[in-house]
Amino acid sequence: MTGPAAKRIRDAALSLRGKRVVVAGLGFFGGGAAAARYLVEQGADVLVTDLRSEQDLVDSLRSLEGLELSLQLGSHDTTDFVEADLVVANPAIPFRSEYLQACVSADVPLTTEVGLFLAAFPGRSIAVTGTSGKTTTTTLIGEMMSNAVPDTIVGGNMGVSMLPQLASSNEHTTAVLELSSFQLRYLDMMAWRPDIAVVTNIAPNHLDVHDGLDDYVTCKQALLRHQTSGDIAVLNTEGDVWHWETGPGVERRGFGLSPTDRPGVYVEGERIVRRESIDREICGLSDLTIPGRHNQANACAAASASRAAGVRLDIIAEVLVTFQGVAHRLERCGVVNGVAFYNDSIATSPERTMVAIDALDQPIVLIAGGSGKGLDYSDLGKAIDRAVKHVILIGETAGEIERSVSGPVVECASSLEQAVRRAVDAAEDGDAVLLSPASASYDMFTNFEERGLRFKDLLAALQ
Repeated sequence: MTGPAAKRIRDAALSLRGKRVVVAGLGFFGGGAAAARYLVEQGADVLVTDLRSEQDLVDSLRSLEGLELSLQLGSHDTTDFVEADLVVANPAIPFRSEYLQACVSADVPLTTEVGLFLAAFPGRSIAVTGTSGKTTTTTLIGEMMSNAVPDTIVGGNMGVSMLPQLASSNEHTTAVLELSSFQLRYLDMMAWRPDIAVVTNIAPNHLDVHDGLDDYVTCKQALLRHQTSGDIAVLNTEGDVWHWETGPGVERRGFGLSPTDRPGVYVEGERIVRRESIDREICGLSDLTIPGRHNQANACAAASASRAAGVRLDIIAEVLVTFQGVAHRLERCGVVNGVAFYNDSIATSPERTMVAIDALDQPIVLIAGGSGKGLDYSDLGKAIDRAVKHVILIGETAGEIERSVSGPVVECASSLEQAVRRAVDAAEDGDAVLLSPASASYDMFTNFEERGLRFKDLLAALQ
């Protein structure tokens, strides 16, 4: 969407005083509450509506205390949506929802919490998307940029709203954002573009919400769609992403686990190397503290983007060799009786669990399973057969995963607590217990963070 329609969305997100704005989906992660607070502060007449009950949303509602707004809980009213001047949708609401489609039919502008931020943000933006590696890459870029440019803010699809930081932002501020496919769908509608776009990789995901793989990929490609001459696209040179179209005059830089002749940052032998007019080593692979080939790729992506933003190589190197990783992403949580425990609760797709399995070089006791997203587990089954000694499955997808496995011992547990107990019994000195569910968390937990924290609590009790 470009031209007048995109401009109308941007204008609606900026001209809020006295306007009727619906926040659709308060949710649990803070974005809905942050959007509501910002809208009230901007003088909008705000209605927050959510299909969940007041009891379900008690913590989120507490963050709205003191704000002058209206609430519609337990149901939506289509009239509220079609009569609004702007609807700010929780990106987790499927776009095919009858209420959002009513907005589309009525030509009501639609955006999200991050769309509100980006419509008003005056500075430079570096945005990261992809199927996996987004948060680690975004966090690395954020640390590199912050060390070079103190006026740097980091956020997006990371559980913390950036709206409170708008007031202190100016044209010299750099925003580093992780963006999901859901958020990018709406940013595409307002023709937003980042100064530097980073795409880590692409694989099937979220097919329970998207209308197939093509729709998912199209949303991801929106990060590049509106870039113009002078912008930079940092793309994985291995796989389909490098072949994605970029606009005229957009500079393309690469990254990957194998060197190419394209400008960028790559793994070359046992080194991470910047390839430009003169090749320069940034650091050795053995200097990285985060494990796995996937994290080597994340390091290259972050380094390539930060170099594109003008960060010095010594600053990039310092961050890479000191970075300890991000919680719930192949996070080493401790050792009990010679067994290492890893929390990879972020692994909500088979591909992410396959990456985690490949990253560990000791015998693995795998805890997997959760709620489904319409994904295929056949390749995961092959990876488990190849490298896992014992599997403990939980949740809705336990049966699907079990049918894909033919080699190791497989057993099912009724809860994460029971799964951890059985993993402890199955593991021996020198093994690794890996929580990497290959599934979403919503059948047992509010989100993957809650699942990961529960795993760490169970480990702490063992210690």
